[in-house]
Amino acid sequence: MSEPLAVCTEQLTKVYRPWLRGRPVVAVDSLTLAVERGIIFGFLGANGAGKTTTIKLLLRLAFPTSGSFWVLQPGLNPGAARARIGYLPENPTFYDHLTPEELLALYGELFAIPNPQLRRRIDELLSMVGLQRWRRVQLRQFSKGMLQRVGVAQALLNDPDLLFLDEPTSGLDPVGRREMRDLLLQLRAVGKTVLLNSHLLSEVEMVCDRVAFLRRGKLVREGTLNQLLQRQGTEVVATGLPPDFAPPVPNGYRAAREGDRLTVLLPDHDLVRPVVQSIFAAGGNLVAVTPKRESLEELFMRIEGEE
Repeated sequence: MSEPLAVCTEQLTKVYRPWLRGRPVVAVDSLTLAVERGIIFGFLGANGAGKTTTIKLLLRLAFPTSGSFWVLQPGLNPGAARARIGYLPENPTFYDHLTPEELLALYGELFAIPNPQLRRRIDELLSMVGLQRWRRVQLRQFSKGMLQRVGVAQALLNDPDLLFLDEPTSGLDPVGRREMRDLLLQLRAVGKTVLLNSHLLSEVEMVCDRVAFLRRGKLVREGTLNQLLQRQGTEVVATGLPPDFAPPVPNGYRAAREGDRLTVLLPDHDLVRPVVQSIFAAGGNLVAVTPKRESLEELFMRIEGEE
């Protein structure tokens, strides 16, 4: 890739070996990956695929068995790298006798953020994640979704260049998920890099620039959604057509009627023009012409079904 990288791994491997009996478990298997700066990168796979282990390796919360990696820039001191990284684990745990305001102040002191700057940052973040009203309420009174918002705020506290978010929409209601999507897009717009691990594939599909699929610790797909998702033809929708109307195309298309509405799925985009012309010639109304492709969920199931 010609763009500057935020994450680079080379044959990264993690093997967990039992103390006494049992077989070694290969959690991450020869992972070579390059994540460009300033994008939202989706890290996908079934439970046990190695996603969380990879994130822990990149954060130096675990250590690789073999291979190499760097984050933000080659040779960067681990302490300097951590100061520029934000992390939201899958199941964050906080001191629940503290309030959001107190918790963020504690973390801000660990980052050595000057007090006036820290106060402004806390105000900004609590407003950003929708917790301004609850800033002085103890966390033990919070729902899972509210705690997730606190987790997002702490991950952003140090204004990181690189964010690792492990299931950031866990516990959020539809409004919260929409707000999270908007926040991720805002972060990308200001040049942040986000590595997103999520099982909500519809959310990933709406925000990610590139995705990688892990299966049993191995990288099995990586690329943009346009590169990975198979095209499924073009859908033409029309109304006001006579009951005996048939598209002037060879066999291979699919058509369905629902009342006055006709939907035709064409296998080849070159067939769209003659079909649209025939709709107008028959006195019909063209409602929509939509290219169709498989969803990220369909791709996920296809990958999981591979041997």
